[in-house]
This record gives sequence, C-alpha cells and structure tokens, in this order.
Amino acid sequence: MAGNSLQKQHTNSYLIQLDGLRFVAIALVLADHFTAAINKIPFGPLGVNLFFVLSGFLITRILITSSEKFRGNPKGFRKYFRRFFIRRTLRIFPVYYLCILLLFIFNVPPVREKIGWFLLYGSNLYMAIHQTWMGVVDHFWSLSVEEQFYIIFPLVIFFVPRKWLVPTFASMLAISILFRLYFFLSGYSWIVNYVSMPACLDSFGLGAFMAWLLLFRPDQYRKLFANGYWVILGLLLWAGVIYWSKTFAEPKNIATDVWERLAGSVFCFFLIGKGVLGYGGLMKAFLENGVVLFLGKISYGLYAYHNLVYNHFHSPPNHPTLRLLRKIEQLVPAVAHNLLFESLLFFSLTVIVATLSWYLMEKPINDLKDKLT
Repeated sequence: MAGNSLQKQHTNSYLIQLDGLRFVAIALVLADHFTAAINKIPFGPLGVNLFFVLSGFLITRILITSSEKFRGNPKGFRKYFRRFFIRRTLRIFPVYYLCILLLFIFNVPPVREKIGWFLLYGSNLYMAIHQTWMGVVDHFWSLSVEEQFYIIFPLVIFFVPRKWLVPTFASMLAISILFRLYFFLSGYSWIVNYVSMPACLDSFGLGAFMAWLLLFRPDQYRKLFANGYWVILGLLLWAGVIYWSKTFAEPKNIATDVWERLAGSVFCFFLIGKGVLGYGGLMKAFLENGVVLFLGKISYGLYAYHNLVYNHFHSPPNHPTLRLLRKIEQLVPAVAHNLLFESLLFFSLTVIVATLSWYLMEKPINDLKDKLT
C-alpha cells in the first residue's frame, strides 16, 4: 500500500525539490565558468552531470507513463511521439534558436561559419570530429547531447519490452564507459569523451533506472533512497576520483576521461533520488526556498545565456559586460580585480537576462504545451 501511494504521488506530480536541484546544477556550472581563472575543481562537469541524470529521470518517467497510455492503441506511437516532441520543442527550441539568431546577427564567431552545425544541434559533433572548442558557444554541446538523446530514447522506451528496460539502462552505462575507454586509449583529445552523446549515456541511464524504480518498484525505491548516507557516499566517491585524477602528471587522464563522469553521475543519482522523496531540515529549507526555486525554474535560460554574458576565455576586452565592469571599477576602485565581485556581477546580469527571457518568451510559449498536446 505504501509503495502504491508513492507511485501515484510521483508518477506525474511536480517534485518541488527538483527545481532546487536544478539551481544547484546551474550554480555549479556558473561558479566553474565565472571563476575559471583560479578554479581547479570540476564543478562545471558535475553540474552538467546533474542536469543529465535529472533529464534521464524526468524524461523516462514521462515516456514510460505515456507509452503505457498509448501502446496498443490505433496510431498510438504517432500520438506518443508527437506529444513528446511538441512539448520538448516548445520548451527547448525558443531559447536556443534565439541565442543562435542573436549570435548570427552580431557575427559572433564561429556561428556564421558553422551555422549548419548549430541549426541541427550538432555543435558537439563538430567539436568531437575536429577535437576543438568553438568559443562562446562551447556550452551548447550539452544542449546538442540532450537533443540527440531525445530523438533516440523515445523509440527505446516505446519499443523495448518492459522486462528488458533495466538491461537496456545497464547497457547504456556499459556503452558509455567502453566508449570513453576506447577513445582515451586510442589517444584522442579529451574533448571527444566529454561532448559525445554516447559518452554521456551512463548519466542518462542512471536517471532512467531511477524512474523505472519509482514507477515499477516503489517500495525498493523508498528503501534505496530513504537513507541519506548514500548521498554522502556518492559525494565521497566523486571526490575520491577527483583526488585520484590529481595524482597523474597529465591534467587529462584515465580518471578524468573515463571515470569522473560515472562517479559524478552516481553521486547525482543518489542526490536526486533522495530529492524525489524529499529532504528534511536545512536541505529542505534550502531546496524549497522561493529564490532557489525560481532560479531553478529559469536554469535553462541561465545556462543558455551565461556564456554570452561573459566567457573567461573568449569574451573580448570590448565586450559590453567587461566595459560595464571597467566603469564600475573606475567608480568604486575597491572592487577592482575582485573575482568575487566580478562573479556576482556576471551572475546578476545573467539572472536579469534569463528572467526577462522567462517572462517575455519561455513561459508564454511553455503555457501552450497543454493546449497543443
């Protein structure tokens, strides 16, 4: 009875603490990028892994519930696929293509030169093939990975029999690890293992398994995630792999290229799993704080726009954000060359842009989902 209650409660319900965890994910990414001058800990990759595991969980929960509804019905697959892609398109495309449009208009390299790759969500493929980054649009690699995953995974959930879902999720982990191991041992740049969609499947697979547990084994789900010690052990696992990676002479090594994503994803697996049940105490107060929830809600915009607001490696000296920073430093010399102040400024500007985007574009478009599906 308790298991059935958990299943009904979390099948399609809004899980409030997951918005708080979205904020944690974007905060890790922004902290990593805005403090790139001094930061040596891969908080950004951990934040991206948190997004990937969370996406795997939420998308699988949606797809399994939808497939159970439409499977066996006339034109069931068509309805299932159409519903999913309309909803994903309305949520993802507007911000992404607005960014591409603005970058194209203002001729920010290399958007015009590589416009086809960006229009087709293929920037990560370009980076992997050429083993190089692409400037202020570097971060679009993860959006490309997610979109490529969204094309394939609905087919998996609809056509793979329920009894084979868990082995399929396990194979995603194996494929991902073997993919990374092969390209590492073959001497390819670490970029290939970082931005390729198959290299990220362990993150998605862990999230998918979490959703399966919640829907089909709710009692086991509660037993597994009720104990918060697993979150601590997951964090220690990730920290241990990071420590191990620092023992190598080369900054990129087997620990960073092959095992870091898996360790980070395992930590995120337990972090999210507990969040679905609900944290208590200080963690609950933090994750359900109104400001944190709002920032989590606009986290997609924060991610998409932050590199455009400021990129440590690629923003030129005449970038509007840097010109504003110089003016403030002239007026208030005490904050000159203060990394904390600079990071807070970049964060504040990103929040302003993402908030405007949410209320003027994203939310109105997002509200159309139920009407169109």
